[in-house]
Amino acid sequence: MSAAPASTGSTIGSSTGSSTGPATPSGFVRTPEQGLGRLHWADGSWAIDGQPPDVPALRPLRGLEVEWPAAEVPLDGLLSLAAAGVPLTAGRAEPWVPAGLAELLTDRDWLGHAADGGARSLADLRREEHSVRLRRLAHPLAIHPKISIVMASKRAGLIGAALAQMERQREVEAEVLLGLHGVGFDQVREAAESCSLPVRWIEAEASVPFGEVLNRTAALASGDHLAKWDDDDWYGPRHLADLFMAMSYTGADVVGTTAEFFYLEPLKATIRRTTFASGARYPSEVWSDHVAGGTIMVSRSKFEEIGGFPAVPRAVDLEFLKAAQKAGARIYRTHGLGYVLRRGLSADHTWQLPLAHFLKVAANQWRGFRPSLLLEAA
Repeated sequence: MSAAPASTGSTIGSSTGSSTGPATPSGFVRTPEQGLGRLHWADGSWAIDGQPPDVPALRPLRGLEVEWPAAEVPLDGLLSLAAAGVPLTAGRAEPWVPAGLAELLTDRDWLGHAADGGARSLADLRREEHSVRLRRLAHPLAIHPKISIVMASKRAGLIGAALAQMERQREVEAEVLLGLHGVGFDQVREAAESCSLPVRWIEAEASVPFGEVLNRTAALASGDHLAKWDDDDWYGPRHLADLFMAMSYTGADVVGTTAEFFYLEPLKATIRRTTFASGARYPSEVWSDHVAGGTIMVSRSKFEEIGGFPAVPRAVDLEFLKAAQKAGARIYRTHGLGYVLRRGLSADHTWQLPLAHFLKVAANQWRGFRPSLLLEAA
């Protein structure tokens, strides 16, 4: 594990939202052990049972029910709780509550699933989706970051769909860098030229190691950050913005998501995992040495400092993360609810694991394509 240089929570001690550290969702607990607490206004600040909210102590709660005072009050402390990932809800919202916040607080669909403590309950998933929406509201991006999307592909038939997902990205200024690995540009010309984003490419022989193709592709970047993209996976429209948000509130050098949702194509089934094969928990919002390889984001300067991608044919992501750690980079894993990995037969992927492995670690299984609601799939 990497050392955690940032606070795992904050104590909101006044109406102005002052705290002992930055409010972040680091330390978010996916399966709460207790029900809803009550957040009320008392003696000039938001409180729980008359005491200032202490985020680490709140982690076991399913969330907080907001009780509004009769008169308008500052919302900073409440927003700090949202920034920390604490699920908040209210039966109604006062007229002076901003529309975006009011809409989220009064959307109580996430409470409609039984929190029975079972691993296959949907309650935890719906709760985490609600938490992420609140985080986005409380951690608005001050700028639209310039991000260079780096994708190497041997499969011309997948590039059009991948580009369409890149075009959906919100709150970022993106450019596309294609590494055509044994593929000629003429095979993808129509898709590339119809893309609304700037597209640049390189062509490499199929014999060139995959990591070297990625490096040649990344060399075209003009953005401040690089984001790796896999041609056969699915990404929600806030994928890049959420990665940058996590980088902003943690100060991490490298960020990525959990590898949590998988579509098992031969079985036409979706699984979600929240534990490793060993049974150990697989949390989000933690400092770690592991993130989903298809979701790595890193500043261009740090990428160069690390030495780029290792020029190897397989396990490029794993070797890059090892190199990042060796270079002293801090790696943070944020939520993976806007990302789905496609898995076919193991021979089709550089990450070779049998389908039985994914079924073994599944907390949830569904027929068909069933991503998180945050993927915003049709």
